[in-house]
Formats: sequence, structure tokens, C-alpha cells
Amino acid sequence: MKMVELIQQRRSCRIYTDQQVETEKQEELKKILLWSPTSKNNRPWEFVFVDDKLLLQQLSECKPHGASFIKNAPLAIVILADPEKSDVWIEDTSIAAAFLQAGAEDIGLGSCWVQIRNRFHASGIKASEQVKMLLNAPTHLETACIITIGYKGKERRPYNNDDLLNERIHHNTF
Repeated sequence: MKMVELIQQRRSCRIYTDQQVETEKQEELKKILLWSPTSKNNRPWEFVFVDDKLLLQQLSECKPHGASFIKNAPLAIVILADPEKSDVWIEDTSIAAAFLQAGAEDIGLGSCWVQIRNRFHASGIKASEQVKMLLNAPTHLETACIITIGYKGKERRPYNNDDLLNERIHHNTF
């Protein structure tokens, strides 16, 4: 599939089937993450693949809104980074997450981004801290996001040319 078609097809998926993501597909997703570009090739990120149902349930409670569907995903990938390795760790983890979502679509899987950075758990602690505690992750890392992955339980229509916001494109000057 051409990249433009892949982007046109990829839509956030929050409803998944019960089918597990095969080991071969998980291995492909791991390669995509580890080959994603980073500033100065610093590679400040770390990735945790989660398929344990209890842990998925606990992760779904990491913030009050926008995470509950994690519990029904067959796979969640937590993306963390070491801010000491790169001052652009946020950009590096975002690139990895975007590549991951495009790669998931390319191999027939749905995905959805769950923002963790700058969000808070119901108790008032940072969602990043809650996630790190659940994963037993090193304290010096920061959690950027969680990407849920699975077979789509509900298809959404692809984007088409009517969805383009052409007025947001400028040439030479604003």
C-alpha cells in the first residue's frame, strides 16, 4: 500500500475483537519501533508490550478519561523515554508512536493513541508515574503514551478528499 493510502485508511480504533495479535506481527511492530528515527540517533525510548489482561485493566485506569478502552485491547504498547538522553524525547517518542500506528495499519491491525504525558491519575499523581509503577519501570523514565493494538472490531470509513482542510495549507507565507 502506498503511504498516502495507508494514512487515508488509518483511523483510531477503540473497539477490538478478542483475537490475539500473533507473535509474528508483534515482532514486525518491534522492528518498526526500533527502526523509527530519532534526533542524532540517540534512541531515548523504551517500549513495553502488554498483553496481560489484569495489567491492561490496570493501565485502563491510569487516567480518568480516554483510557478505559485499553482493558479491551489484546495488546498495548507503552512508550517511555529517558529525558536525560535527549532534550527532544517527546518528539522521538511521538515519531515512534506514529510509525507504530502506520505499521499496525499496514499489517491489518487497528490502533489508538492514549496520551499519558501531562495527564493525571484520579488520585492526583501524574499518569506517567502511575503507569511506571504498574510496569515497574525505572523512575528516571517518562511515559509518553500508550498505543492500543488489535484486530478492528469496528471499521471506520477512510478519509476522502472532502475531509481535506486545504485552507490550512499555505505557500511561502501565511
